[in-house]
Amino acid sequence: MASAPDLSQLNWVTTRVDAALGWARKFSIFQYPFVTACCGMEYMATATSHYDMDRFGAGFPRFSPRQADVLFVVGTISQKMAPVLRRVYDQMAEPKWVVAFGVCTCTGGFYDDYTTVLGIDTIMPVDVYIPGCPPRPENVLDGLMKLQDKIAQGAGTTLAAGLSVRPPELQVPHRPDAHL
Repeated sequence: MASAPDLSQLNWVTTRVDAALGWARKFSIFQYPFVTACCGMEYMATATSHYDMDRFGAGFPRFSPRQADVLFVVGTISQKMAPVLRRVYDQMAEPKWVVAFGVCTCTGGFYDDYTTVLGIDTIMPVDVYIPGCPPRPENVLDGLMKLQDKIAQGAGTTLAAGLSVRPPELQVPHRPDAHL
């Protein structure tokens, strides 16, 4: 009777395959831009040949969430728009990543009212935050490189509850009494 093969000696194969997949995904970012406000102008400026997002493998946006693996949320998200954004996120195939582009997307920005979502991490997990009003193209490229690192490692910020951890510098105390 033949004994079962020792699977511990085959771990290097799966490690190599995971590294190859991470490298391939890192340089083939299929982005879906969800643009709702003024940060969209800076997003378009960053996508021009001057900044060359194509060198990161993110030069050609997709216009269907089913063909994308990175969701760029650009601009202010209202409470009425939040279910639509969540539906777009749910339509994306796994693995998927989310980039919060602009301070309004990250924390709600200067809007402090009941109609604005105070950070999209309240409705979906976020992998990279790019704050700014609007963020400079250099910051966008830096965020794109951080996203590439996460993609190559196969890591995300998703917690058990399905939401992400907001970095400390973007955490703002919510004041429910501000609306009274």
